[in-house]
Amino acid sequence: MSSPVAACRAPRHAAALMLGFALASLLPLSGCSDGRQDADPTATKAPPPSVIAVAAEMKPIESQLDFVGRVVAIDRVELRARVQGFLKERSFTEGQPVAAGELLFQIEPDQYEAVVEQRKADVAKAVADAENADAQFRRGQELIKSNNIAKSRVDELKAAAAIAEAGIAQAKAALNAAELDLGYTRIIAPVAGRVGRASYTVGNLVGPNSDPLAIIVSRDPIYVDFPLTQRQLLEARRNLQDEGLDPAGVVVKVRLPDASLYENNGKINFVDVTTDPGTDSVTLRAQFPNPDGVLVDGQYVGVALQSGEPESAIVVPQSALQIDQQGVFVMIVDADKKAQVRRVEVGEIHGVVISVTTGLKAGELVITQGVQKVRPGQLVSATPPPAAPPPEAVDSADSASKKSRDTPADAGDTGAAGK
Repeated sequence: MSSPVAACRAPRHAAALMLGFALASLLPLSGCSDGRQDADPTATKAPPPSVIAVAAEMKPIESQLDFVGRVVAIDRVELRARVQGFLKERSFTEGQPVAAGELLFQIEPDQYEAVVEQRKADVAKAVADAENADAQFRRGQELIKSNNIAKSRVDELKAAAAIAEAGIAQAKAALNAAELDLGYTRIIAPVAGRVGRASYTVGNLVGPNSDPLAIIVSRDPIYVDFPLTQRQLLEARRNLQDEGLDPAGVVVKVRLPDASLYENNGKINFVDVTTDPGTDSVTLRAQFPNPDGVLVDGQYVGVALQSGEPESAIVVPQSALQIDQQGVFVMIVDADKKAQVRRVEVGEIHGVVISVTTGLKAGELVITQGVQKVRPGQLVSATPPPAAPPPEAVDSADSASKKSRDTPADAGDTGAAGK
């Protein structure tokens, strides 16, 4: 008779045997009959990642220093009312050029014209009083010869004549002041330039305490102010002296907000005589021609100082540069179309490109986009950057897009629905 322990073990042993047979029955299905796995004929190899690469170029590069500057109009005038009155007329279009001496605002002149007429009458009365006083004095001088008038009386007549002459001068001064006030009712452009937005419309009361009626800024030529630290200024002067260059020969270029270079170069015409104690910088000023008004007063621009003869250097787009703990590197595409790491040393930035002093040769392909998808030694598919479409193609695409937006979605089904 079996023990209870043996009775409990028997079912477990049977279950283990059944599991063993089940596993053994699955072995032929695993494809291990000859120790090899058949290749799937439908499996395909992944294509190499696509990247955009450009060739490193050898270009003439001028040594330059880059700064941030602000455009400043040579003339900037706030138009203010010098007399009080209601605006009668505005004679300009906001934002348009105006000539020096052009009438811009007219304040109602009626009350000032009346004051001028009154002052003219005061001058006439003062002249008449002076003539009468002078005649009385001359008569007194005749009478004193025959002792028919006291000498004290003659002295009084002489003083009265002098007072009358002074009255003429006083009346004329008042007339001049009245004529000035009348002239101030005509607000004219003191300089040529572009006039901004009008702060007051016709019918508003304006006066000396009012805000500026408008602002005029000149635009051609125009200034660009930019700061240099004392260290940079001293270095620039030493470099110019060592190279025997004339400071007047330093070329100043402006980079516009869209990263393009302004077509006209400038010349430095002023170095400030004081240093900003907070930044230890000195303000320099360059003058630029601005016939088309591209540079606008108050605008921030990039400033590049260039001097000396251009030197050849290898340049690559800044987007190609990568940085890790070991320094700066780029990913290149070698002759076998494989991505490789190339350590480089870089120089000055010139717009969207940067010069490479060591590590690259002209013509080597540098990856600018898609570098995050590749690893060193990996086969890649490199293509050049897409060319910008011509303006005609852009205009055509915009026109087509606008036409598609303006056409109703069901316009093509209208005819079918109506049949």
